[in-house]
Amino acid sequence: MLEGPEDGAARQAVKPAICYPVESLPKPDMAALKTLRQLAVKSDEVIVAPRDASCFDAPVGSFFRISSIEGAQVGDLNLWNARNLRERFYSGKTRALHGTHLTQEERMWSCFPYLRPMATVFEDTLAWYGIDAYGGAVHDVIGTRCDPYTHGLLSGGETYHQCCHSNLTRALASRLARPVREVEDKVHDVLNVFMCTGFTRDTGQYFMKASPVRPGDYLEFFAEIDLLGALSACPGGDCSSEHSSDAAICYPLKVEIFSPPSDALADWQGPAQSSYDRGHGV
Repeated sequence: MLEGPEDGAARQAVKPAICYPVESLPKPDMAALKTLRQLAVKSDEVIVAPRDASCFDAPVGSFFRISSIEGAQVGDLNLWNARNLRERFYSGKTRALHGTHLTQEERMWSCFPYLRPMATVFEDTLAWYGIDAYGGAVHDVIGTRCDPYTHGLLSGGETYHQCCHSNLTRALASRLARPVREVEDKVHDVLNVFMCTGFTRDTGQYFMKASPVRPGDYLEFFAEIDLLGALSACPGGDCSSEHSSDAAICYPLKVEIFSPPSDALADWQGPAQSSYDRGHGV
């Protein structure tokens, strides 16, 4: 190991600063959402098969719930503006604003140039988990999604078609009635629902461990805009050992949509797009 300079310890001791202080970030009105949720009734349900993905619609003002129903299972979630697929979930900025893992009252933000809340986490039955002794936490915005490209790179060229990236691509292609190669670039970095992850403290590597999710647990969101969602039931199952293979035991996931009466949304004002004029100094 390279010997450090005389003032190396002093440099390391400098206190960090939060990159994006969020005190001025608009907060969701959770009291209003709770009132709205009490009025909502179930309007749709989608069962996502193991090692596959399905699309679902969550209209503005609705709530969508992702549930474990048969066994511990991780899901990879993509969101798009249903009226404009160019606006999609921005994992990196969500991470920068809220941290590496999401929970109640935090939001999934959309990409540039829109940058607005797409969905708010309304309820999380795994909120009790916190951060464990390994630095692990649940519902991460760190991992991008398992994919056949990285799998091929690390396996010497092996082909596997049930990675979450491929599952999401097939689901979106089916929904849009378009070839997979035409829609693949619309699939983006995910929210890893129920996945327990962190970074090793010695090497800084991304790790996963067995998800604490159990049947009956769920993560529920409020749709801030009209959403098209796609959820993949990861081939890694509970992601306790490996993914991108058929080795893990996998289970289905359930997506439920709960819609309030239309008159309850009469005065609803959705989040505005970014006010930046896109001049970029030119």
